[in-house]
Amino acid sequence: MEDLKLSIRDIPDFPKKGIIFKDITTLLQDAKSFTRMIDMIANRYIGQRIDKVVGVEARGFLIGAALAYKLGAGVVLVRKPGKLPSETFSKTYDLEYGTDTLEIHKDAIKPGEKILIADDLLATGGTVAAVVDMVSQLGGDIVECCFMSELGFLEGRKKLPEGKVYSLLEF
Repeated sequence: MEDLKLSIRDIPDFPKKGIIFKDITTLLQDAKSFTRMIDMIANRYIGQRIDKVVGVEARGFLIGAALAYKLGAGVVLVRKPGKLPSETFSKTYDLEYGTDTLEIHKDAIKPGEKILIADDLLATGGTVAAVVDMVSQLGGDIVECCFMSELGFLEGRKKLPEGKVYSLLEF
């Protein structure tokens, strides 16, 4: 697991001074690391019923689509406003400094479907908490929220359903 962590580079002072950004593009561009990471996460869910994997814009699309393929599930996209072509359900949520909004197609999830929410990083948890709320309001049964990595010191998992959070790597 340490080799996967080492394949993620640190970018100091991005997007602002004092922050060390975890750049996953170095892991994604290495076929061996990317395959291993997806396989390790997918193995957790093999044998479980997963109807759809919800990928959170934008890097969550990469993780979510690859997991859905491995699990034989459909893919649902959660996007910024105005990016989805059909009727949407939206959720506005608080950020550290302001608010943001996400949208999902109203017909993307049917009541009772087993849903895996996937994203690249769990930080403060606000974005995925909004996705959890949207999926729940559409009637989806959340199996788990899974992440390639987690910044544990930000305690984002406290905003998510207890016992339904999995992160492959923790920083």
